Amino acid sequence: MDAPETPVPGTDERAVYIISVAAELAGVHPQTLRIYERKGLLRPKRTQGNTRRYSAADVQLLRMIQSLTQNEGVNLAGVKRIMELRAEMEELQRRIQELQKELSHRRAIAMPGRRSGSEIEPMRTVVRLPWQERGSR
Repeated sequence: MDAPETPVPGTDERAVYIISVAAELAGVHPQTLRIYERKGLLRPKRTQGNTRRYSAADVQLLRMIQSLTQNEGVNLAGVKRIMELRAEMEELQRRIQELQKELSHRRAIAMPGRRSGSEIEPMRTVVRLPWQERGSR
């Protein structure tokens, strides 16, 4: 099973394609694009005259939707859920990267002789009471 094409961050977001051109680039009928928009799968930009304009990222998303529906047999509700889960996964991956970066930073500024919790010695070896003999622990 081939992985469907997913939108790549940084893909051109300029909305330049009219509906017929975007449909042709994605290999679908223009009415299909209207259906996808109604179902919430796609949100094209609008001109001041309320004409839909699609970006290269929109066309790539259309191709992914087509791949899921035509090649994998996923219905539109399933496609929407897959898209939601992918967005959530990407957000979690970004958060993991942030936390890893923060952890690396904290480790970098840790002082060299500083003890971590695993190296704590019992109190009896650190503090000697005056009445204890020097040789006993």
